Amino acid sequence: MSDVLVVIPAYNEEANIERVVENLRNNFPQYDYVVINDGSKDRTAEICRNKGYNMLDLPVNLGLAGGFQAGLKYAWRKGYSYAIQFDGDGQHRPEYIQPMKERMSKGYDIVIGSRFVEEKKPHSMRMLGSNLIALAIRITTGVKINDPTSGMRMFSRRMIEEFAMGLNYGPEPDTVSYLLKQGAKISEVQVQMDERIAGESYLNPFNAAKYMTKMLFSILLIQNFRKRDKKYRGHRK
Repeated sequence: MSDVLVVIPAYNEEANIERVVENLRNNFPQYDYVVINDGSKDRTAEICRNKGYNMLDLPVNLGLAGGFQAGLKYAWRKGYSYAIQFDGDGQHRPEYIQPMKERMSKGYDIVIGSRFVEEKKPHSMRMLGSNLIALAIRITTGVKINDPTSGMRMFSRRMIEEFAMGLNYGPEPDTVSYLLKQGAKISEVQVQMDERIAGESYLNPFNAAKYMTKMLFSILLIQNFRKRDKKYRGHRK
């Protein structure tokens, strides 16, 4: 058994899921994985069953927060030391898992696979939203995060417990901001990401703008009233 679990939330990813999982199985067998089929309406679950993939088959769509929390509950119960959020659309590259794990071993609770540690952000409306979210996090926590919207995030055992035992925890920038306030230590590792090859992304321009607005409102206001079931005792430097 590996000490790293790759959690792959998948909703209607029939065009990508086989390529993603086969790459992990064939080229990175040192890592365990689980596909979280989040109530897909296409052949995602069928493909996973036919191929014998390790899968949690959710009967209804819970969204990223619910699906990822299911994966973290699995990681907690199975005793994994690290869990990494890994998109089912093929954009994340598994060769960066090891550098992220090495950074995690230096005492961090969350390590983000960041596109912008060493590279500048392109000029676009989406990157403007990313900059605004980064600014909101810095204002509320004092911590600079270069790529707050990156979906490639590794979590320590303590963070796995937080997600597994807490309610309504989604792996989003507002939750990262909240955990920073509670003392979590966060670092970033430079990565490259691939473009989606097939299927449609949820983040069309309208949904992207809606997402950014929601994150800003949550970081600047809602997180101040968030309650936790368990007291996290991490220490922030």
